[in-house]
Amino acid sequence: MGLADLWGHHWAEILLIASLLTMWSLPAAVQLTSDANPLTTIQKLLARPTIAISQDTATEQRENVTFRCSTQDADVTIHWVFNDLPLVFRERVQLSTDGKTLTILTVQREDSGTYKCEAQAFHQVRSSAPTFLTVNYGPDPFEIKLESGVSRGEVVEVIEGSTVTFSVETQSHPPPAYTWFLPYDSIPPPTMSSFTIQAVSREHEGTYRCLVSNGATHLLRLGALKVRVLETLTKPHIVPPSLNLVENASSVALTCQTPHEGAGVLWLLRGQALLPSDHLVLSADNRSLVIHGLRRDDTGPYECEVWNWGSRARSEPFRLAMSYGPDRVDITSGSAPGVVGTVEAELNSSLTLQCRAESQPGAEFHWTLEQSTAVHAGQVLIIWALTWEHQGIYNCTASNPLTHLARSASVRVRVVGPQSSLSAGAIGGIAIGILAVIALSAGLGCFLYIRNARRLSREEAEDPIQEAATPTSEEEPHAESCSNWLSPMYANLPKPQGQVGVKKMLPPDPPEQFYEKEPPSVTPGNDSHGPRKPSPEITLDPLVPTLPKGNTESHYEVLVNPERNIYGQINPSV
Repeated sequence: MGLADLWGHHWAEILLIASLLTMWSLPAAVQLTSDANPLTTIQKLLARPTIAISQDTATEQRENVTFRCSTQDADVTIHWVFNDLPLVFRERVQLSTDGKTLTILTVQREDSGTYKCEAQAFHQVRSSAPTFLTVNYGPDPFEIKLESGVSRGEVVEVIEGSTVTFSVETQSHPPPAYTWFLPYDSIPPPTMSSFTIQAVSREHEGTYRCLVSNGATHLLRLGALKVRVLETLTKPHIVPPSLNLVENASSVALTCQTPHEGAGVLWLLRGQALLPSDHLVLSADNRSLVIHGLRRDDTGPYECEVWNWGSRARSEPFRLAMSYGPDRVDITSGSAPGVVGTVEAELNSSLTLQCRAESQPGAEFHWTLEQSTAVHAGQVLIIWALTWEHQGIYNCTASNPLTHLARSASVRVRVVGPQSSLSAGAIGGIAIGILAVIALSAGLGCFLYIRNARRLSREEAEDPIQEAATPTSEEEPHAESCSNWLSPMYANLPKPQGQVGVKKMLPPDPPEQFYEKEPPSVTPGNDSHGPRKPSPEITLDPLVPTLPKGNTESHYEVLVNPERNIYGQINPSV
């Protein structure tokens, strides 16, 4: 195609466009600009809507609020925005048919905020200026709070000397006014939502009240708090019973005494928390402990502890003084281990017996020997030198003067040694009998010897040969030794059965006699062999037969061997 053909084609297109423009009537809202594309259209901008509110401040739950949205444009759609978010319609929020009127019934505090309305058309959105709704509310119900305190029901406890802070927290718009009413007059009433007391004391104990008011809503709220100031706990004291206590026969009540009325009480037995039972019963406030039917293991120690959440104090340990026993009585011997029922001990040895029994207070002990009225008091019985008389059954009795109970036990004591089968009396009787026989034999021998000697003397006197004879030196000593051996003999032991009792024996001079008392004295120069008469006060032993005065030989046999040497050499010590 040549250049002329190209220009011809372009002019044809221009003429076509021009003809079309003249035939189409453009809307008023479309304007053609010199630099725009001939096919682009331009729309009219929407006007900014406005909001009218019935009241911008309302009281919660008392009033209604209405919003009206106005716009200059027609055929627009209205949307509502709350706090920059699409408004969520609820039961209390109503919207008109055209969407331009918004009504909030019985406003709530959550309705407070910014409201806008938006106009939408031809893909355009125009938003109104924000309108703010203020909702007054409160004060809400509240409680007075106390720092450093512990709640005990309707009472808050604080420790004496601590620092405490009272405060009130409540929801209200506008902010409320606070008026405090204190239980003391040392400081003016605070007007803030909180205040502090340094070093709280018993003076600060009582009920605290706070009045909160809102001038916009004309609402008033009153709160109250009861405060108890706990003293620093001191050591309690267990009050002991006033009566003597006996096992199984008494019941006792122990009281934990403390001046702190608000303190709790805890009982301890042997260092562990006491567990109540039918035997150990606690009162409702734990201040008294009753022990029913005392047992010996109930002596303790007991402690009571007073406590609060800030401190504790414990009493001194306390033990019950209880009487019991005596229990079973046991007898022990120093020479034998364990309990004994029979004890054997050597003659002349020492013996120790000990009696024991469980008892509180300690038992009193008494010892008795069977078939004897003697009583030995004491827990230990000591026999230093045992004799045959110490044999028998020993009884030990333990008694308690407070429980009025007594128990006893017995032990048999046997004495062993030489001739243990004979008693002391029998042994003494045998010894006396032997001595009596020896004395009688010696006296009879001397009597016969002297009588024979005198008879020989008479025969020599009649015989001239014999009269001239002189005694030899060997014969006289024999007579003297016999006379000297016949010394007095005494018996101071009981008479043995079947023996003749002899108190004193003397050799018989003519007339021959046995005497109880000393013989009469002999005058020097007298013939020792001459006749002697007994003193008038000397009586004969009725147990010894008296010799007849006639024939002195009638009761004796003639010696078989008349030799004096045989009889003069008898040993007097036998």
